[in-house]
Amino acid sequence: MNLTLEPEIVTWPETHYVFLERTGPFMKTAPDAWTNLHKNVPAIAEKNQITGYMSLYKVGPQIYRAGVSVTAPPIDLPEGIHYEKFSGGKYSRFVLTGSFSQLPEASCKVWTIAEEKPIAQRNDFAIEHYTNDPRITPEEQLVTEILVPTA
Repeated sequence: MNLTLEPEIVTWPETHYVFLERTGPFMKTAPDAWTNLHKNVPAIAEKNQITGYMSLYKVGPQIYRAGVSVTAPPIDLPEGIHYEKFSGGKYSRFVLTGSFSQLPEASCKVWTIAEEKPIAQRNDFAIEHYTNDPRITPEEQLVTEILVPTA
């Protein structure tokens, strides 16, 4: 697994975020959330400029959001799709290069490192930021930033 083990402190900007939310075990809710979000992407993109894909999640209450960032507050979202102006903030960033299938193992490793270091965490959403497009990027070249909310 090609995962950075030393986090870099970064500031995530305020982001207009359009998402589908699920609660429960991530291994079940994440695939469902992404499948349903992708079905709605064409309707979202009709009137809104999508700038990226990312998930927000909280480990404790098991809240998972599959979503897209957009350039401005959205217009005419499909039913069941929500909007939030995500405040961003300070994060400890780890980077995984390779298949999305490695994300469960990589995320587990990141949270273990965050506890062992220890990284002072704040109660906020963690982020998985998918930096390139899996439709055109070879699987071994996919880059995902895993960001731990940092105090």
